[in-house]
Amino acid sequence: MDYAIEAEGLRKRFGDTQALDGVDLAARRGTVLGVLGPNGAGKTTAVRILATLIQADAGSARINGIDVAREPAKVRETIGLTGQYASVDELLTGEQNLTMIGQLLNLSGKRAKARAHELLEWFDLTDAAKRPAKTYSGGMRRRLDLAASLVGRPSVIFLDEPTTGLDPSKREDMWGVVRSLVHDGSTVLLTTQYLEEADALADEITVINHGSVIAHDTPSGLKRVVGGQRLTVRPVDPDRLDETATIIGDLAGTRAEHTGRGVVSVPVAGDEVLGDAIYRLNEANIAVTELSLHLPSLDEVFFTLTGRTENPQEVLA
Repeated sequence: MDYAIEAEGLRKRFGDTQALDGVDLAARRGTVLGVLGPNGAGKTTAVRILATLIQADAGSARINGIDVAREPAKVRETIGLTGQYASVDELLTGEQNLTMIGQLLNLSGKRAKARAHELLEWFDLTDAAKRPAKTYSGGMRRRLDLAASLVGRPSVIFLDEPTTGLDPSKREDMWGVVRSLVHDGSTVLLTTQYLEEADALADEITVINHGSVIAHDTPSGLKRVVGGQRLTVRPVDPDRLDETATIIGDLAGTRAEHTGRGVVSVPVAGDEVLGDAIYRLNEANIAVTELSLHLPSLDEVFFTLTGRTENPQEVLA
């Protein structure tokens, strides 16, 4: 397997806190690796080690086959990083920020400015190009920060909560940028506090809790951790809810659950049960407003893996 990001047994302690306790990570070239976990799980610490900002106490890591600890300068030539907080100079304009970074990356003045204009257009910042970054909204600054990490056309990109603070429409715009980057061959490691973001973007997901990896799989694979697919039915007539529960329970060979709001649900083993349910409900003359077959959500996966009872959107970071 050809991996752009590889980490084995990463350990890092800050005082009495064991931030990482033997973390393994791997991302195949041209894919998105999502890293999820509650506050303080160690996700950002892992990113900082991989991006050569801090050194691990133990373990090893390679970016494009280059050892992070032994050749950090070479690693920096191939990566881009967008952290949780904007790193641009607030006194410079958007154009000046990006041009300066291009020149620091040894681009000529002309090439650096051309690249800046290209990125400003891509991130819908052209109209604000001549304004100081301190006048930008939070969402605009996040987009400028991501643009800054892409000036050098890195092959590996670390995005540490890149859409925090963006409104839903701008977040989806950012998702489009990530998909474009991967389509062009980049590898992305994405930490996020939005479970739907990981579900939408990640090819594989690693879940970290208390500094250790507790799960790694594809999004659909992780969802199967909490019991596979479920058949959900909402009859038009609430008085026929118990009868509906009996029918789908018989099909699945187990008791159906009343989930509230006039809905019954049952775990099922295969897709063929959907057709059988349609036939049996029609035979019983039970009209429905909802009939679906779906995997659990990543929210449910998070609850199962971490044992949390809070809203995952409040504890993930």
